[in-house]
Amino acid sequence: MRTVSHAGIYPHPPILILEVGGAESQKVAATAEAMLEMAGRLKKSDAETIVLITPHGPLFYDAVALLSAKILEGSLARFGAPGVRFAYQNDMQLLAAIELEADKAGIRTVLLDERSAAAYGLSAGLDHGALVPLYFLAKKDVQLPLVHITFGQLAPQQLFAFGQAVQRALLRLKRPVAVVASGDLSHRLTKDAPAGYSAAGKEFDQKVIRLLERFEPQSILEMDERLLADAGECGYRSLVICLGILDGQSVQPEVISYEAPFGVGYLVADLTPSGTVKINERETESELVRLARNTLETFVRHREIIEPVVDSSLLAQQAGVFVSLKINGQLRGCIGTIAPVEENLAAEIIENTISAGFYDPRFPPVSVEELPLLEYSVDVLSPPEPISGADELDPKKYGVIVQKGGRKGLLLPDLEGVDTVEKQLSIALEKAGIMPEENYQISRFLVTRYY
Repeated sequence: MRTVSHAGIYPHPPILILEVGGAESQKVAATAEAMLEMAGRLKKSDAETIVLITPHGPLFYDAVALLSAKILEGSLARFGAPGVRFAYQNDMQLLAAIELEADKAGIRTVLLDERSAAAYGLSAGLDHGALVPLYFLAKKDVQLPLVHITFGQLAPQQLFAFGQAVQRALLRLKRPVAVVASGDLSHRLTKDAPAGYSAAGKEFDQKVIRLLERFEPQSILEMDERLLADAGECGYRSLVICLGILDGQSVQPEVISYEAPFGVGYLVADLTPSGTVKINERETESELVRLARNTLETFVRHREIIEPVVDSSLLAQQAGVFVSLKINGQLRGCIGTIAPVEENLAAEIIENTISAGFYDPRFPPVSVEELPLLEYSVDVLSPPEPISGADELDPKKYGVIVQKGGRKGLLLPDLEGVDTVEKQLSIALEKAGIMPEENYQISRFLVTRYY
């Protein structure tokens, strides 16, 4: 399903707003026009909630802050515009789902209402990083529930993982949202800039724009920490969380506007994905993977073992099968049989799918919440054939079985990081508990992989 109906980078200088900036607002007219364009695009989307990420809410060193009051409100009174005031319904259901998924990912969150924020000496009101984008959304009559997120001073990979946790929450609730990543770029572009001048400012802004236009999330995550610090930016971490939410989706970014009349970089960019989350695309799913998916979803939800379709071609053949489960590219379970032990291929897939989801000793049983996130692959093995030596192996083409008495180890072909015969044999021997100097037998097999 499509979880993100709209996404974008929204700068937040209060001077954008006429009630604050007066005549000075004309100097950022291009940015204001771009913000209205983005607000119009959000209005036309089917988003049910706004997920807004800001640098200027309650900031924690080791946690992500989530505003938890039922009504989220604030004004620009501190910028001389008390009449610019907004109040939004908090999406409490999505908030709880995000907290749960973040906790499962090992990422600490802090929920703040007025009382708990006061205990930290903080405010639970909407900050200007939220209010400025919301001002332009209001101009287009966007009235949606809100989830307010303030990033923590965590490593980029952790913030990206938090974004992935948000995505899992959206999948679980089947909730399409608009993601507003609030943030300015460098604050050090000119000598009269608020934070002073640094040559790193221009370098940072140009690099972010270039990597976004190419849509290279990993390169953005790996940006030099010294460059980030020297540039004096405030929007990088908002962007990283946004990229995590967008993980697995097809994005062709559009830079709508960039200007820096006050020595601060204001970027407006549309990051709306063009399709569904890749891990949930089932239109081209093979019959074997469809059987595996139906098997596990039925077993997890109802503890029932399905019967294969009577006219399935899978009933007419036998083979060893490995079923692999992944989430976000990371293994979540893998169980298989070298040779067939069930009456047909369908039964083999059903049995090994349940084992991969529930009985792989490396992982806990798959939960209902994880079902929408799973990627499946089914490997059908040819009968193993004995070979005389390692020179008859090819780790990309053949799987390998090593055996010494009752000790046996198997490794599938074409695995990431297994590029040499030596590596393939080493792993298989380790799995079997066989020392390399022992006299052991080697067999190879072919695999047909289905997605």
